[in-house]
Amino acid sequence: MEKYYPQQTIERAVSCAGIGVHSGKETSITIKPAPENHGIRFRRIDLPGTSDIPALFNMVVDTSLATVIGSQGAIVSTIEHLMASFTGLAIDNALVEINGYEMPIMDGSAREFAKILNQAGILQQKRPRWFFVVTEPITIQDNDKYVTVTPHSHFKISCSIQFSNPVIGNQELSFDLSPENFTKDICGARTFGFVQDLQYLKMFSLGRGGSLDNAIVIDNNKILNESGLRYPDEFVRHKLLDCLGDFALLGMPILGHIKTHKSGHELNHKFINKFLSQKESWETRPVEINKTVEMERN
Repeated sequence: MEKYYPQQTIERAVSCAGIGVHSGKETSITIKPAPENHGIRFRRIDLPGTSDIPALFNMVVDTSLATVIGSQGAIVSTIEHLMASFTGLAIDNALVEINGYEMPIMDGSAREFAKILNQAGILQQKRPRWFFVVTEPITIQDNDKYVTVTPHSHFKISCSIQFSNPVIGNQELSFDLSPENFTKDICGARTFGFVQDLQYLKMFSLGRGGSLDNAIVIDNNKILNESGLRYPDEFVRHKLLDCLGDFALLGMPILGHIKTHKSGHELNHKFINKFLSQKESWETRPVEINKTVEMERN
């Protein structure tokens, strides 16, 4: 008898708090277990009576500086790091209660979110996970930027970035997704930016919460953070983290190999729309446990 990968939630509620990177306002979140087929949803507890916002592609209202979802006038901004944690730890169902419009940035990575989710415990549920199983390549391109997915035996993601600044330069990374790999290699990679960009954002009342405590800040050819980098290629690791968070808005995990080059939230969201419109290039179904391993051996 076939045994499929099960849906998962968390065993108990967990909470954390911090400031929003753009608003500079303190917010707190509580992540709660949720039943099968619930998906990930956000609830603005400071706006009683508003509907929960599903973390899905068709709820995205802005991608200019972060991924923002909204419904009926309520929004939740900068959700990508928490969404990446749900993807990285294979959590399908959860309710996120938040008392403001912007997620706390914490230390600029997903490390704190992954930590509290692991502390909550991962609970297997009875119904199987459904996957997008890629059968044909899908690509979207914008000049030299692109996102593509090809058939693969498991979920793999490869990211490359290219900056003229020598502190970053050209970096690339391929990553086979598993909760262990995510916790060890990806979740601690912090967001990054340049001094002049932060100054520009603050002129427009954005980036109010940005600091050396929650971002890698570059000034010309040097990193201002006294502790330096957590990984030699932390920049591309964070880009991969953002991609995991953005592609989580498909609502189901992917069985395929995603490759991105110089992509950001906007192009990732366009790719999701193209992916879902190209129905002949994938199928949805549960996946048998160890099936991917067997495929790799053959």
